[in-house]
Amino acid sequence: MIIPVRCFTCGKVIGSAYEEFERRYEEYKKAIEKGEKPKETPKEILDDLGITRYCCRRMLLSHVDLIQEAAPYE
Repeated sequence: MIIPVRCFTCGKVIGSAYEEFERRYEEYKKAIEKGEKPKETPKEILDDLGITRYCCRRMLLSHVDLIQEAAPYE
């Protein structure tokens, strides 16, 4: 649904890094689909954003955005 503001395990604030991660990860996926070498990998993106703990990384990597299915009425 909506990205949590804090990591469920350690409590570190990660919500502020989600939009930047999502934007850069989309660029990565587009490069892979085109068969090009990506500018940076998801590991490098997370390292650059300062998300170093594996519990916080899983929060961003495993998030599925379902807000459009959960709230069809605006």
